[in-house]
Amino acid sequence: MNKKGFIFDLDGVIVDTAKYHFLAWRKLANGLGIDFTHEENEQLKGVSRVRSLEKILEWGGKTLSQEEFTSIMAKKNEEYLNYISKMDASEILPDVSKVLEFLEEKHQAVALGSASKNARPILEKVSLLEKFNAIVDGNDVAKAKPDPEVFLLGAKLLNMQPQDCIVFEDSVAGVKAANTANMISIGIGEKDVLHEADYVFKDFTEMPQEFVEAIISDKVTKKIN
Repeated sequence: MNKKGFIFDLDGVIVDTAKYHFLAWRKLANGLGIDFTHEENEQLKGVSRVRSLEKILEWGGKTLSQEEFTSIMAKKNEEYLNYISKMDASEILPDVSKVLEFLEEKHQAVALGSASKNARPILEKVSLLEKFNAIVDGNDVAKAKPDPEVFLLGAKLLNMQPQDCIVFEDSVAGVKAANTANMISIGIGEKDVLHEADYVFKDFTEMPQEFVEAIISDKVTKKIN
């Protein structure tokens, strides 16, 4: 059987931690006198913590000293960690476990490719850590998506060529990164948002097992270059 490398983003693909990021960023922004909406939170998907704070300050027309900036980033992470400390397996998104188990049965290589610096503790909380052959998170890379570094490193750790890898992403930046890496990009979310992906499914319940089998057997290939 063919062997492929399947690389999963974390937030919005495996678990919905976006809601916790939103609550933490909103509290921080409001404390600075800045309004923060769900729409703005969507723009922070796949974006590093530093760049996220920079964008919030830009939206609010605020400036901070480096010391204040560093302090606020730490506070945001404390808030976020407080939320995720209460996570458990019930927060795994529908059919994610089913897909991971199928890939394990088929002896496929599986990696995590996430901008989150808290990816490992989150996977531990939801009891999925052992399902991944390799983990690349925000602690391992210098460049944020849409730079492909996170996915290229994931492929390297799996001993796979980029063209033999498949990426599951819910963000525009992540899809761009996968395409730049010459990997099959599968958007998880809305087609009108993730239209640059090779294939898009609203969630894993809509992705047939036959589709995954077809990827493994090279019957499904990259569409967008």
